[in-house]
Amino acid sequence: MTMATHDRNASTFDFRRADHGRGADESLLWKLRRPLVPAAKHAIRRYGAATSARRVLPDYLLIGAKRGGSTTLARSLVASAGVQPLFPRREALKGTYFFDVNYQRGSAWYRSHFPTRDALGAGIVGDASPYYLSHPHAARRAYEMVPDARIICVLRDPVDRAFSHYRERVKQGIETLPTFEAALDAEPDRLAGEYQRMIDDPTYVSWNHLNFAYTDQSRYGASVQRWLTHWPREQVLAVRSEDLYANPHQILDRTRRFLGLSPLEQPVETDLHENRLPSATVSPRTRRRLWAELTPDVQRLASLLDEPVWWSTEALPSEIEARRSDDG
Repeated sequence: MTMATHDRNASTFDFRRADHGRGADESLLWKLRRPLVPAAKHAIRRYGAATSARRVLPDYLLIGAKRGGSTTLARSLVASAGVQPLFPRREALKGTYFFDVNYQRGSAWYRSHFPTRDALGAGIVGDASPYYLSHPHAARRAYEMVPDARIICVLRDPVDRAFSHYRERVKQGIETLPTFEAALDAEPDRLAGEYQRMIDDPTYVSWNHLNFAYTDQSRYGASVQRWLTHWPREQVLAVRSEDLYANPHQILDRTRRFLGLSPLEQPVETDLHENRLPSATVSPRTRRRLWAELTPDVQRLASLLDEPVWWSTEALPSEIEARRSDDG
């Protein structure tokens, strides 16, 4: 991938592609079925859209952060009582990317991802799309369509999140720069004018901002403030991913209470290492560099949420962060 800006049309490009990075190691089964997958998914989506009038909208949005633990919390919620998966169940979709990159597809397409009212029953359903947090239009668009939804964000140490974001893009073959430091140095040029173009043209999908905004997507204070411009504070829950991994049952229970669900009688059996990458750490020098840049934003976040302690700006990765794999 070059540093040039890439225009992408959300109606033709699937930002949730699971096959990024597949190469010589892909299985024969995958090679045989790969041409059939888009057609099958398109047929399912057409059916869902045709029945959209009978389908619900989400009760909650899990908006991020990318590489912050949103997948782990989303899967844990769906595995717990009273929470339904997206439609169709067998696709095990986490989210739709509707309010960011797929907005031009329209409300019928969005509803096509949710259960019918009869199928949902007394349960609830959500949309977990981690780019919502940092996309400039997602908060407003979501409020216009689902103003009663509960908003959940899982926020990870912003330096670790940025590093994990870089490593995931390398694994997918999207990022070609050889080091995290090189990618950080390239970020200003890659993002030059991109955010403003997104503001000026709501139909524009920025490939560079989606993929290469390593530092920018770690500016949680600015992003949360944008969401709080539209949502009342009581409809927004923010948790640390470090707490999710240290006390998964406790954080899941806290999230369920926030969603109006009963406490769990026993822990949910789920994999706490969704979207894992092999363990790795940011160099101390790079960590200090990023914390110097991000500290004002972390302080802004603490002020917005009235929670004085989020992460230590001086700390190296915690013991739990060093022990576990690098999850998304």
